[in-house]
Amino acid sequence: MNARIPEMRSTEELREKWMKPEVITGSDILLRSLVLEGVDCVFGYPGGAVLYIYDALYGFNDFHHLLTRHEQGAIHAADGYARASGKVGVCIATSGPGATNLVTGIATAYMDSVPLVVITGNVATTLIGTDAFQEADITGITMPITKHSYLVRDVKDLPRVIHEAFHIANTGRKGPVLIDIPKDVSAAKTLFNPVETLNLRGYNPTVQPNRLQLDKLQAAISEAERPVIIAGGGVIYSGGHEALFEFVNNTGIPITTTLLGLGAFPSGHELWMGMPGMHGTFTANHGIQEADLLINIGARFDDRVTGALGGFAPLAKIVHIDIDPAEIGKNVPADIPIVGDAKTVLELLNQNPVYTEKADAWRQTIQTRKQEKPLKYIDSDTELKPQWVIEHLNETTHGQAIVTTDVGQHQMWAAQYYKFNQPRSWITSGGLGTMGFGFPSAIGAQMAHPERLVISINGDGGMQMCSQELAICAINKIPVKIVVINNQVLGMVRQWQELIYENRYSHIDLAGSPDFVKLAEAYGVKGLRATNKEEAKKIWQEALETPGPVLVEFVVRKGENVYPMVTQGSTIDQMLMGDSE
Repeated sequence: MNARIPEMRSTEELREKWMKPEVITGSDILLRSLVLEGVDCVFGYPGGAVLYIYDALYGFNDFHHLLTRHEQGAIHAADGYARASGKVGVCIATSGPGATNLVTGIATAYMDSVPLVVITGNVATTLIGTDAFQEADITGITMPITKHSYLVRDVKDLPRVIHEAFHIANTGRKGPVLIDIPKDVSAAKTLFNPVETLNLRGYNPTVQPNRLQLDKLQAAISEAERPVIIAGGGVIYSGGHEALFEFVNNTGIPITTTLLGLGAFPSGHELWMGMPGMHGTFTANHGIQEADLLINIGARFDDRVTGALGGFAPLAKIVHIDIDPAEIGKNVPADIPIVGDAKTVLELLNQNPVYTEKADAWRQTIQTRKQEKPLKYIDSDTELKPQWVIEHLNETTHGQAIVTTDVGQHQMWAAQYYKFNQPRSWITSGGLGTMGFGFPSAIGAQMAHPERLVISINGDGGMQMCSQELAICAINKIPVKIVVINNQVLGMVRQWQELIYENRYSHIDLAGSPDFVKLAEAYGVKGLRATNKEEAKKIWQEALETPGPVLVEFVVRKGENVYPMVTQGSTIDQMLMGDSE
């Protein structure tokens, strides 16, 4: 990769440089504190209320600041950085509209438990509450979608607040924390004394599980004849993928991974059943419905996984392992609730492994179903099918790329047909379903991993929501491969209107969209287009061989649907399998 990302000095060098007490401004305190928290990249957009901060950034080179073209691009990039790296993502925006432009991105991170520290400027403390120019109560606005928020009124509090914010964001159930800094606080001076201690009364996430509950789970495993594991994003966020692999091999339990859990377990493993839920596999959905023991590890029983709750896993004893006690029993009652960190729980279970000897026939049933009911579609020699495109991306990259997506049909096809074998290689908006997320999150992922191939898969709708960030790819030579699956329509909405709303296609036509190749070229990014398989193979190879960013448009069949599909109100084994059946 030839992105313009400066080399960072070692953490030890930076700590020695910035730990010494000194009288400095709040803005300088902020920058030093970010360095001491290990930050190496910040995404932001300046404005009046953060001008002191950006003045302090002038000539500052102890972390990289990436100027996006919209605040939403900044926070989605910070989100992608956090998901790809496992570190806390950081973004900066000014007061008022700058801060409110972050709200969708904050909600996206909150729903998917992504650790962010979001820094906003505000009007001077003397003007708060007066409806001053570009004033917004951003702490109030974001209260339901942050783990915690701070309005800093005294510059002396900044070191403590920043240290606490990083700790809160990246512990327990991870999530975004907002720090709102009035302009006079960023300008004020005080003696900087770095803070390395914590005293957070009432905040003490449960990491270690109850041993008695683990014993109950072990006993249930030994008696199970049709056990199933559902693994979610919590496994990845805890770093528990290796422990999960060991647990599955120890127990012999078939496993399905949720949309956000993809990559937590290798897709090539014989016990992996695919993704469950609305667009899940036949094997995974029927496995859940027939299971006598269902072990949920780090997933929240989202409605897109469960379908009709009254008919979900009707035969199963439910085990729910989650670090957030509020999730256990919220949607699906748990027979064996286990509060704790997923990695810690799995490691403890692996100390005394129990193999499911009674499940031999069940494992054979799973293997038979995988062979008889695979994901499939009707291919074409005349039209470019989106499923084929994703398969081709997977084959040519050997499943080794970091893949980000926007939201819609292309997202589901990518989840189905790209095969993930390692964590933090799949970045998508799950809980909020945020269009516009895919492309800027890929920029953040590439900044986190400059050495890896990053592919951003987008629909023609979502691509237009943050396409302005093409500029920073060109300027900074960030070599994301930007894929646009162009079906000239809001595809997932069209699919629902076809199947549920009796072909009443209302306001979904995107035929007036720009020429994406010309749009890319206007920003200084190479643009390529394919309308058939031969063109697709040729231009994708050209994109892979191009050192910088490339936008590749695949013009696909307009009326293609995502199958399998479970309609709302149905149980997850009531699946529409599509024309291929």
